[in-house]
Amino acid sequence: MGARRNTLFGLAALIAFVASGMLASAQEAPPAAGSPEIDYPGFVAMSDDVMAYRESRLVGLDTFNDMKAGEDTIILDTRSALAFQAGHIEGAINLNFSDFTDEKLAEIIPSKDTRILIYCNNNFVDDIEPIVLKRAPLALNIPTFINLYGYGYENIFELGDLVSTTDEGVNWVSTLQTP
Repeated sequence: MGARRNTLFGLAALIAFVASGMLASAQEAPPAAGSPEIDYPGFVAMSDDVMAYRESRLVGLDTFNDMKAGEDTIILDTRSALAFQAGHIEGAINLNFSDFTDEKLAEIIPSKDTRILIYCNNNFVDDIEPIVLKRAPLALNIPTFINLYGYGYENIFELGDLVSTTDEGVNWVSTLQTP
């Protein structure tokens, strides 16, 4: 009887051990679907954190122009190279949004303290090439601001006005060669 009791006791202990492991496994969060290098919840959280900050960094055209004349300031145009060549604010430098990496941003932005001015198609009423309006929630200013902030650049200001490329204060230029 003693051997049988020890066997039953051992069997009960084994079942309890296995069950506790199964319980612990069941309580762990399931693995996230998709690439671990794509963090949508992190992007949403960062977007929420940046929203009020971005609102405080919207500037009018006069302020934008005053700022662009300052030292340690760049105007960053993140549209395609072709759109940039077809027309941009004078003095802007181009880095396509899809090319953002730590390395490429560091190549064109001297330091994390550099003041960065941004604008996009949706700042212009013209709605013609190369500044065709995007759907408002998809305007490039928003992901550009969020991404710059996420890469550690916080001295960002965004053109908040709606203007025309023909406005004198815009200083719109084209670098396309005409025949």
